[in-house]
Amino acid sequence: MAFVAVENISKTYNDQGSRIGVPVLRDVSTEIGEGEFVCLMGPSGSGKSTLLTILGAMNHPSQGRLVIDGIDVYALSDERRADFRAQYLGFVFQQHHLMPYLNAIENVMLPLAALPLAAIEKRRRALEVLEKVGLGDKASRLPSQLSGGEQGRLAIARALVNDPPLVLADEPTGTLDTKTGDEIMRIFVELNSRGQTIFMVTHNPANAALAHRVLHIRDGELEWTSDTKEARAELRFNPTL
Repeated sequence: MAFVAVENISKTYNDQGSRIGVPVLRDVSTEIGEGEFVCLMGPSGSGKSTLLTILGAMNHPSQGRLVIDGIDVYALSDERRADFRAQYLGFVFQQHHLMPYLNAIENVMLPLAALPLAAIEKRRRALEVLEKVGLGDKASRLPSQLSGGEQGRLAIARALVNDPPLVLADEPTGTLDTKTGDEIMRIFVELNSRGQTIFMVTHNPANAALAHRVLHIRDGELEWTSDTKEARAELRFNPTL
């Protein structure tokens, strides 16, 4: 059984002032295996962000099912679905959404706030994941005291602190220069090599080439899937941190 199963999902938004619905996703089905790295590509307005928010248990589909690790996500109550997000999912956003008044370790600890853990254990987990992304010596720095690449790594650390089975990333290198973006992608490749399941939305073909598969979406429909084994072999990219 697939770790993530997207089953005939459609999403329609009601146009304000009109009874006519606007379809954004149309009968989308796909699967993601445990430990797989999958990228989603498509033009603006194709439904990428909507599909990502549905996978993130934040946007109820109009029809269809999302099953993750055997759990029918949208059959859960709102409260249980919030618990599911905290337990199963890590999010990396394009703009990072770091709290400017919190230092690095405090930013990483945010997803642990609702968990019944002692403060010392939350801090230990946060420092451990900061070490994993190479920021262990910058735990006390504010986001403004970090470079763009370091802020990206901090956002990844925050996504990993609850040890989620699935990491969702939305254009994580979209605002970064090429060198810094490559630095962030090295971390994703390294995480995936350790067994982390990753689903990433990207416009960057070089980023997509590092995934196992690329899903291509247009006008709310999955058009085709490409296997990147050959591209991975040809791409000169050093995934070593």
